[in-house]
Amino acid sequence: MKLGFIGAGNMAQAMIGGVLRSGVLQKDEIIASAATEKTIQKVKDSYGIATTLDNREVAKADILFLAVKPVYFAPVIEQIREELPEGQVIVSIAAGKTLAWLEDALGKEKKIIRTMPNTPALVGEAITAVCPNGNVTEEETAAVCDILCSFGEAEVISESVMDAVVAVSGSSPAYIFILIEAMADAAVAEGMPRQQAYRFAAQSVLGSARMVLETGKHPAELKDMVCSPAGTTIEAVRVLEQTGLRSSMMEAMKACADKSRNM
Repeated sequence: MKLGFIGAGNMAQAMIGGVLRSGVLQKDEIIASAATEKTIQKVKDSYGIATTLDNREVAKADILFLAVKPVYFAPVIEQIREELPEGQVIVSIAAGKTLAWLEDALGKEKKIIRTMPNTPALVGEAITAVCPNGNVTEEETAAVCDILCSFGEAEVISESVMDAVVAVSGSSPAYIFILIEAMADAAVAEGMPRQQAYRFAAQSVLGSARMVLETGKHPAELKDMVCSPAGTTIEAVRVLEQTGLRSSMMEAMKACADKSRNM
């Protein structure tokens, strides 16, 4: 099987690295294209795969990832449309590009899977939403999920919730980075060295997330376990509720989903 990436930015590189580390595919089974010689040379040096400046060469792959920014989708598809082989599975990672839009651009007979990964793919901890069109078989969907699971988790969803996915996972690492930075700033204000503050904040976020995933307990129950009567934690929670952390997060995610919906 030949796996192709049109676009070789951070997300594509995270995917390529995950695929190679897991052994799902070998170096000689992957090819990637990019707009600049600098990028493809970096990818070739880092991963040892075939690279090219010609998108049409990559377009012949058995599974083709369209990993360019949404604004470039139309011109890239126009360039490669006549090169796409029969039976190929095309995987989009672009926000805002619906299956209907992709079918109109690529052809309604094409096998298309819309996905939304996130940047924790860089450390093998992505969560990727997967939404195939009606032309994709269960076996083909499973094959793509195997690739996506090489750098995290993957789950098939209904396209109706894809904008929610963009808000809750696609964009959410940025929210968490802001949270970690704010926590570290507060610790620094209390006298902790900055690098140590980042480690304590980041590890606390990591551990808390693992508790949600591994215990199966409701987040509110886990929160209550930390909040002793008249203690320090409940005092901090009181201030967070007073200053609207919960509503701010919900409003930010609504704005994110609305932006995705209207791209």
